[in-house]
Amino acid sequence: MNSFALEVSTFVVALATTLFSTPLVRRIALKLGIVALPGGRNSHPAPTARGGGIAVFMGFAFALFVVMGLALSSHTKIWDRLVIRELVGLLFGGTLIFLIGVWDDAMDLPAKKKLLGQSAVAIVSMLYGFIIPGVSNPFDHDQWVAFPLWVGIPLTLFWYLGMMNAMNFIDGLDGLLAGITAIAGICLYSIAVIKGHALVALLMAALVGGALGFLPYNFNPAKIFLGDAGSLFIGYVFATVSIIGVSKLAISISLVVPLIVLALPVLDTAAAILRRMRRGTRVFDADRGHVHHVLVFRFGLGVRQAVILLYAVCFVLGVAAFLISGGPQALAHHVRL
Repeated sequence: MNSFALEVSTFVVALATTLFSTPLVRRIALKLGIVALPGGRNSHPAPTARGGGIAVFMGFAFALFVVMGLALSSHTKIWDRLVIRELVGLLFGGTLIFLIGVWDDAMDLPAKKKLLGQSAVAIVSMLYGFIIPGVSNPFDHDQWVAFPLWVGIPLTLFWYLGMMNAMNFIDGLDGLLAGITAIAGICLYSIAVIKGHALVALLMAALVGGALGFLPYNFNPAKIFLGDAGSLFIGYVFATVSIIGVSKLAISISLVVPLIVLALPVLDTAAAILRRMRRGTRVFDADRGHVHHVLVFRFGLGVRQAVILLYAVCFVLGVAAFLISGGPQALAHHVRL
């Protein structure tokens, strides 16, 4: 079984698993009272189930376990010891942050405890070798700047915390984060395929399948929300995939490329932190200053209009990342071969 067949299988299994498990997760959440109430920053008119991230996680993990079994039984060449270690490490860390998110969805954890949990997961991931070793110049991939551990470790911690909370903060409108995840994942998948990075492509296929399987239930009017179980898990996967990609010098997906792809949630989070610091409020205090809230509450766009506009912005950023990463040149090279 070749890598493309594995990627297609992963996408299909993740899509189908999430698509069929989401209604069950919704019924359980409603029965247990795990709901988001209307009012405040929320634009939905009735109590809505949270915890949809459970379905996305199930689709992602189940697809990878199925495909891992297929790959190992068929002796696929991409499955060396390093790949298996990275995959196990990502699944373990992803499971930990997913459980923290489920706990938060059910119990509303204080911000400090949630941040402590995120930091612990980041440290566990670093023990599996997910440490930013350096960065390549996205405009000249032969230029590489290596980081000593005293730089790489705190930078990796900051990267994990930033990415997880960026995904959490942007999850404020029906279908927004699920759609952004699908668009960004497709872009990173395309870059990974062209650069020959089979593991990153496989992980993005699983994530895109999970996001698209969830989107029909989450698009406005949403029947269920991702919750922290989904947003933190998605942020963790993006953060880890970026580190996996940048660790391969010859086919590096520079950290700059994921930052461009995910510039919308990253910049929105940075703006939120600065805004709250200027006001003297806590960083994790909610407000209506996020870009999606501004579009709806200040400029009067409908939820669907705002979400589709932000999809378009994310798509443009994805195309820009593809161009900067040297995608067209690599594609032309493959076509010539």
